Amino acid sequence: MDPVLHLRGRFGQRTLLLTTAAVPLTGWTVHAITLHRRLAASRKDPLTGLLRRDAYTARARQILRRHGDNMTVVMIDADHFKQINDTFGHAAGDTVLAAFGARLTAWAGPRAAVGRLGGDEFAIILHLPAASLEQRLAQLVRMLHTPVVLDNGRAVGVAASVGAATPHTVGSRDLAVLQRAADAALYSGKHSGRAVLADVTRATVPSVNGRRAGRPGTSLWGRAA
Repeated sequence: MDPVLHLRGRFGQRTLLLTTAAVPLTGWTVHAITLHRRLAASRKDPLTGLLRRDAYTARARQILRRHGDNMTVVMIDADHFKQINDTFGHAAGDTVLAAFGARLTAWAGPRAAVGRLGGDEFAIILHLPAASLEQRLAQLVRMLHTPVVLDNGRAVGVAASVGAATPHTVGSRDLAVLQRAADAALYSGKHSGRAVLADVTRATVPSVNGRRAGRPGTSLWGRAA
């Protein structure tokens, strides 16, 4: 009889424990590190490196619980993205999305949560002092309107619409309310080339993802959209 099977039959669980203990600790450490990396990778969008929707939502809620009153939610939607895909191909579209992901990450900084919600829609939650809010959002718009250079060296004109909401302007620290308000503000200024800051009326827009019932409004700081 095979001695390993014979010992397992005689000692049962004890043999299993001894066998497990015989595996080098380094092997388990490598396995744990590999597993951790795989789990971390599954939380991120492989194209842009940004958090996926669920991972972003969990992180954003955590940030709001800790620093809610001082945070700003920013929603971003690429303009004319279908036209880029139709004209230059889906590989070019992927390059544009990857470039947007890099730009959003650089703009938001390491303490922010940056997510790709799906397709060409993105979200950010970060600390933006009121005194610099206008300047920083204008900077973001400029970054997202900078042409993207494709692998073949061709520059593609790009643009994005941006909406923002803060607990102070909207009157809520709830993530869903802030995102709905920011998205409604984004929709009201779509293709205007300006960021739009939501007020309390945007928080009550009865819509799906803030887009169905978007109404004409004013762009950030009251300028005509």
